[in-house]
Amino acid sequence: MRNHSKAFLLLALALATVVDCNLEGDILHAQKLAWEDPNNVLKSWDPTLVNPCTWYHVTCNKDNSVIRLDLGEAGLSGPILPLLGNLTNLQYLELYGNNMNGTVPEELGQLTNLISMELQQNVLTGPIPSSIGNIQSLKFLRLNANMLTGEIPIEVLSLIRSGNLSVMNISDNYLEGTIRRSEQTGFSITTVIMDQKTFK
Repeated sequence: MRNHSKAFLLLALALATVVDCNLEGDILHAQKLAWEDPNNVLKSWDPTLVNPCTWYHVTCNKDNSVIRLDLGEAGLSGPILPLLGNLTNLQYLELYGNNMNGTVPEELGQLTNLISMELQQNVLTGPIPSSIGNIQSLKFLRLNANMLTGEIPIEVLSLIRSGNLSVMNISDNYLEGTIRRSEQTGFSITTVIMDQKTFK
């Protein structure tokens, strides 16, 4: 009886892993449908496969969970879906140099394992989400060369003060407000690049 229980538990864990992988595949396929892909770089993103780990531009860990999305300068256009915030093991989100439009979803703040968020050189609008301040693992934040507006959230600035961020580039946007050097104790160990009017 004990052996049967152990086998059932192992089967349940295996099924849970498959379900998670299928869910991640569904999320990425939904994102594919939301993008225009004139160069057909997402051709391999086949939702009928067991998981997305064999897709080009996707990297998974040993548990077949997505940890990296490499689509820089891929000629893609369209919005970044809030669904991407459910890729809970994602460490690298590389979408720079495309034609991403719309806002940066608040849900990206759920990516608490993220190390690098590279969304620069797109046409993203709206504010920088305050939820990004939840990502304590974040080392590289590049949002430069977009059309972002509003003030830099204090929650994001807290990542600088704590010394977590290594690089933050938010230049070439339409951001407002000022940040005084004397108030930012973490700048000595963080490379911060922003428009001169924003950083005094």
